[in-house]
Parts: sequence; C-alpha cells; structure tokens
Amino acid sequence: MKINGPNHSNFNPYKKQVTQQADVQRQKQSQQDKVEISHQGKALQESEQKSSARQKYVDEIKAAVNDGKYQVDPNATAKKMVDFWSNKG
Repeated sequence: MKINGPNHSNFNPYKKQVTQQADVQRQKQSQQDKVEISHQGKALQESEQKSSARQKYVDEIKAAVNDGKYQVDPNATAKKMVDFWSNKG
C-alpha cells in the first residue's frame, strides 16, 4: 500500500470537475441577452410613424367620445366585419 502525505498532487480527484463547473458559471454570468431588429422590422417601425392627418382624425374622435357625441352605426360595423371575414376564406 502506498501512502502519500497531504501535499501530493492528486489530493482532490474532483478538482478538475469543480473548476470546470466554476468556469461554466462564470461564462453564464458574463453572457448578456441581445435583441437585434431586422431591416424589415425597422422599416415597419418607420412606416408606423403617425402622420399629422391621422393624428388629427384620432384627436377628433377622442374629443367626440369625451363629449358623448361619438355615434357608432352597428349595421355598418357588422357589414364591415362580415365583409372582412368572408374575404378571408
């Protein structure tokens, strides 16, 4: 039987595994999430910029709703819904 003192090189046979796990943990902590928007996505964002005419229209509707003067025609709304869904098929 061979007995080595406390200073031999293989005192902890799992040391390599422990250091590898620690390295993996450090790598995980150093990584950060990234978000990249494609050129197509950027074009969509730019096209969604509010035009002044559209903003004026929205403001008029908001004012009418707040004053209680905004009226919705349920028949026209139903017709548009039916037309929309019948064209999808």
